[in-house]
Amino acid sequence: MWYNVRLESDERVIQCRIVGKFRLDDVPLTNPVAVGDQVEIMPEGEDRGLIKKILPRRNYVARQSPRSLHDLHLLAANVDQAVIVVTVINPTLKPGFIDRFLLMTEKHEIPVTIVFNKGDLYDDEALQTYVYMRSVYKKIGYGVMLCSALENKGTDDLKTLLQGKTTLMSGQSGVGKSSLINAIQPQLDLRTGEISDYSGKGQHTTTFAEMHPLDFGGYLIDTPGIKSLSFNTMDKHNVAHSFREFFKLSEACKFGGACLHRNEPGCAVRSALDAGEISPLRYNNYLSLLEEVEAQNYWERKKF
Repeated sequence: MWYNVRLESDERVIQCRIVGKFRLDDVPLTNPVAVGDQVEIMPEGEDRGLIKKILPRRNYVARQSPRSLHDLHLLAANVDQAVIVVTVINPTLKPGFIDRFLLMTEKHEIPVTIVFNKGDLYDDEALQTYVYMRSVYKKIGYGVMLCSALENKGTDDLKTLLQGKTTLMSGQSGVGKSSLINAIQPQLDLRTGEISDYSGKGQHTTTFAEMHPLDFGGYLIDTPGIKSLSFNTMDKHNVAHSFREFFKLSEACKFGGACLHRNEPGCAVRSALDAGEISPLRYNNYLSLLEEVEAQNYWERKKF
């Protein structure tokens, strides 16, 4: 497998190969080198090289491989922040996807901004949905923006957010991520796609993750559109601790950090839910993720 490596000395990009197998937390990797990794290479001619060492990562974003149940796929490494692009309509918003994405970033405390794109298409009902989602996520410390790539609305604020930082930008297919990137950096001229009239879903326009330098400062890591997110290295407590407002409240739970916030007595999270202090949307997404992780772990135990 070959990788494009940007040299620190003169900014040239050369192709490098890697030899050997790599793992992360004892889990096999489908891509041992992630976009954003810093590596040491040994030259092999003028424009080729061999990756000899992957330097320690200060953070990374990883998911279960969509092709292999037992492998991890690295989306990016050494990022300053992440941006998840969604839209309320065209295609229809999947609120659970936002929390699945946050499950990947919370472990390393990577700041996340949720960008709602295609604002030019929102009717009153869609705007009400956006306002509700903004209130849910801003309350717990995530950034939220409303943008329109078509009308260049909100794009100046997005450029300000990205300036001088290494940013992972991701989202489901069809949300207009490539159009949004083209709006803030036209010379990249990324390919864009249409929403299928039959399925209401987007088509992949980015086929592999790539890092782009930004002319106003910083780097943008663009990932292929994500259809779904699953997690093969999570356990129940990983999920519980990754919902930041639940984790904060768990100190007051009768069973502390061991509480899963279901039906345990003296659960501070359930009390806060009943009092309207935490979002029912987030709580229901949490229960779904918990059940999914439990089912997967059960399957693993049965198999092995």
